[in-house]
Amino acid sequence: MKLTGAEILWESLRREGVEVVFGYPGGANLPIYDALPKFPIRHVLVRHEQGAAHMADGYARASGKVGVAMATSGPGATNLVTGIATAMMDSSPTVFITGQVVSKFIGYDAFQETDVTGITLPITKHNYLVTDVRELGHVVREAFYIARTGRPGPVLIDITKDAQQNSTNWEYDDSPIQLPGYRPDLSPSEKDFQTAVELIQSAERPIILAGRGVLLSSAMNELKEFAERTNTPVAMTLLGLSGFPSSHPLYLGMMGMHGEAWVNHAIQNADLLLAFGMRFDDRVTGNLKTYAPNARKIHLDIDPSETNKNVKVDVALIGNLRDTLRQLLPRIQPCEHSDWLSFIDSLKGESAVRDIQNMPDNGKLHAPHVIFDIWRLTNGKALVVTDVGQNQMWTAQYYHQDIPGYFISSGGLGTMGFGLPAAIGAKFARPEAEVWVVCGDGGFQMTQAELATIAQEGIKINIAIINNGYLGMVRQWQEFFYDSRYTATPMRSPDFVKIAEAHGLTGLRVTKRDEVEEAVQRARQSKETVLIDFRVEKEDSVYPMVPAGADLHQMIRRPLPNPVLENMENDI
Repeated sequence: MKLTGAEILWESLRREGVEVVFGYPGGANLPIYDALPKFPIRHVLVRHEQGAAHMADGYARASGKVGVAMATSGPGATNLVTGIATAMMDSSPTVFITGQVVSKFIGYDAFQETDVTGITLPITKHNYLVTDVRELGHVVREAFYIARTGRPGPVLIDITKDAQQNSTNWEYDDSPIQLPGYRPDLSPSEKDFQTAVELIQSAERPIILAGRGVLLSSAMNELKEFAERTNTPVAMTLLGLSGFPSSHPLYLGMMGMHGEAWVNHAIQNADLLLAFGMRFDDRVTGNLKTYAPNARKIHLDIDPSETNKNVKVDVALIGNLRDTLRQLLPRIQPCEHSDWLSFIDSLKGESAVRDIQNMPDNGKLHAPHVIFDIWRLTNGKALVVTDVGQNQMWTAQYYHQDIPGYFISSGGLGTMGFGLPAAIGAKFARPEAEVWVVCGDGGFQMTQAELATIAQEGIKINIAIINNGYLGMVRQWQEFFYDSRYTATPMRSPDFVKIAEAHGLTGLRVTKRDEVEEAVQRARQSKETVLIDFRVEKEDSVYPMVPAGADLHQMIRRPLPNPVLENMENDI
């Protein structure tokens, strides 16, 4: 069958199960767009290519499938870069397809020519420059295979315009992909299993550190079975949230820089850390020299490059997490750690007193109250996407997750502007879900143009803007570490309600806590997208906080209110 390169591309995407593509047309990818109407794939026209990248990422995280974004050459391709890096840092299976100038013009500074494969080499699992139409079909199959296997991640395909336009006789090839040197199916040795079992059975104060690998490998049931059999508490990384139900008795909460205080103290007192699909990021460990000083460490991960990279471990079990746990579980005998769990429970008391959720609001609107009320009113069943900053940490702390995959956030890169477009992608992945995106006023403005995409596509999401008039997390650092010199962090924003209305959407404003419930319920009942501008306290901070480079247990805590302090002193 004779097809053009553009037709081969779309047919290959269809064969890979692609149902939706996020993109923006331009001169160098016009042949691709011209062929699109022949194929049953929905195209979502974004307002900025960065939005397309985050939508593909959000789609991948919410669906477990490969997300796809497209852009033209030059500025179109470079506008994808932040989203590609975000997907790389967070192991999100994505394929990015860019147009490139005609082959004979490459290297001559042609109009809108950019070496996008060179630019993205450090932030992709692999990338391709296709100049020959005969290579295109096989390249697409390889790209999807690489993106979804092993440790998932982004792959970029750059296709010259002549490769899109030229024709060739082509038949789809479904033979197994063979990539010399690429081994996505590693498995632990018997000796490593034996060492791990000995450490697990002898531990008295173990903790499971569960990361995004739990979700990527669909190891939620295996994690739960392991925790219950060994009676081991489970702490979560930011991107691991929703991988273990927060309502479970063994659930501890989030660890790290803005994790729960009792979680960080427990880690520092543990004698065994079981790292499941996490990479010991610096925001998790604090000062490496004092991190869990008395703990042996077992690391289960699919990527051998992550073991012993940041934290030296006693044994590494390299392979797909679910498969590894399935092999490990039959070797494990039930354990009892009641004294250890009681000790951890004793750590929670003071934290409960310091929790703003348990303090009177005094008529003020605090961000944690907003997030908690959204959780309460949605019964914890919404798919929640966050932007980056204080809004992200408050959502991680106060929107408790029981449904796997229903918490989506930019972790490793910490990309402001991620939230709104990622939520759009998530909605396309799960149209039946109630989707909420929580943004700060700063991050929202970076990609607010995608409101037009929402309006054009007619999709329904709910948008909660935590509007404190600052670049909140940066302001917090300035308050704590720079003598409250708020340089370049006060932020004037447009009227977000009018911005929503300008796009034909509904906008609401909330300034008091007793207004939250009505606004949230109105948003939930509406059939169209609703934006709520929550005007919260301007100088509230996220607590606890581990200062950069500090020991994990050296947290800045929320000050206790004076009456509580007096009562505690009297008790003493």
